[in-house]
Amino acid sequence: MNGRTAGWVAEAAQARLAAGDPDADGPRRAVVDTRELARGDLFVGLRGERADGGELAGDALRAGAWGALVAPEHEQRAVSAAEALAPGAPVVLTAADPLVSLQRLARAWRRALGCKVVGVTGSTGKTSTKDILTALLAPHLRTHANRENLNTEIGLPLTILEAGPRTEAMVLEMAMRGEGQIAELVEVAEPDVGVIVNVGPVHLELLGTVERVAAAKAELIRDLRPGAACVVPASEPLLDAHLREDLDTITFGPGGEVMLLSFDAGRAEIESRGRTIELELPYTEPYNLLNTLAAVGAATALGVRPVGGVDVRFSSLRGEVVELPGGVTVVNDCYNANPMSMRAALQHLAESTAERRLAVLGTMAELGPASEAFHREIGEEAAALGVDVLVTVGQEALAYSEGFGGESYAAATPEEAAALLEELAIPGDRVLVKGSRSAGLERILA
Repeated sequence: MNGRTAGWVAEAAQARLAAGDPDADGPRRAVVDTRELARGDLFVGLRGERADGGELAGDALRAGAWGALVAPEHEQRAVSAAEALAPGAPVVLTAADPLVSLQRLARAWRRALGCKVVGVTGSTGKTSTKDILTALLAPHLRTHANRENLNTEIGLPLTILEAGPRTEAMVLEMAMRGEGQIAELVEVAEPDVGVIVNVGPVHLELLGTVERVAAAKAELIRDLRPGAACVVPASEPLLDAHLREDLDTITFGPGGEVMLLSFDAGRAEIESRGRTIELELPYTEPYNLLNTLAAVGAATALGVRPVGGVDVRFSSLRGEVVELPGGVTVVNDCYNANPMSMRAALQHLAESTAERRLAVLGTMAELGPASEAFHREIGEEAAALGVDVLVTVGQEALAYSEGFGGESYAAATPEEAAALLEELAIPGDRVLVKGSRSAGLERILA
């Protein structure tokens, strides 16, 4: 927030300036975790289920924070801590709901920047699409995007407030667990382009049906300003009812306005609204090729024509290829999993060159009453694709082996799975490690 003052920050956040000079230079960014605090940051004390961050405001100020935004009950202690640091006392802001104020401040900064904003959501692949789009835009525009999983009602405003004053484009991944959450993020980010990568059976524990998942994702379309653009999969009937005539709608995938014409040895020829784009891609996975089409559609909506090599850095735990000593290759894709992403990962495993193909699979979370059936179907899919060995991790994951029928092993914990993998894997093997974040499968390679 360079170039802004403490008074501007208070007004933008609709907070009361309880201490500090209103003409003081603004903060560098905002943080909600004292472990991430650096000198010049605004510390926002959020109320949590088990702790209240407002109680740590004094510690944050003494550690060099630019200031603190707290609820009224923490104001007196925060002001006392600030005044004890005079001269040049830090700022203290007070608001009834610090989270709402954080979101208001982020929206004000987004407006002050005047940059183009792309919101990206989907049942699977939204992080990779965000990463690819960021790489496509970077040679043309100063582009800012979410770090890792800063994509929630807390993480997204923090992401916006990290953007530098010269930012020309922001690519913001938008996470969703239930109804109304995408709408909350759209209200903060005010996107110029909304991208829905796909719709599938996720969060069924909360939403119940795929149709309700589609409606929740489509809040992104519903709440775009008139004249904005939306990028959606071609021939996705679940989104048809949510499309709007007053938006510029770009479809991608087979039969869409953005299509893959050819792909060979990393060279992709893509048609985007009648124009041919040639890209050199450092990946070959079919699902990431489709994600690339969604990203090209978003770039097209911004008036950017990407070309040449794509220098993409994927977020951690998403398809990372790890070469282990002894000639074993592991695909570490354990950030999240659902039936759509699991099928795509298994398909890519089946198409990869290897002596044997092993799948170490943890549970797919939040699938509701049909969870066991979904897991069993994935086991059947793994068998049909020719996976040689299956290792299940956790109680719910046992249903994979019911559908698999081949050589399979059960591990109760990721640590047990790691020990099994050391015994089973031989030179030339390729191993897929995939499951929902709650399964903790990253511990297998720890």
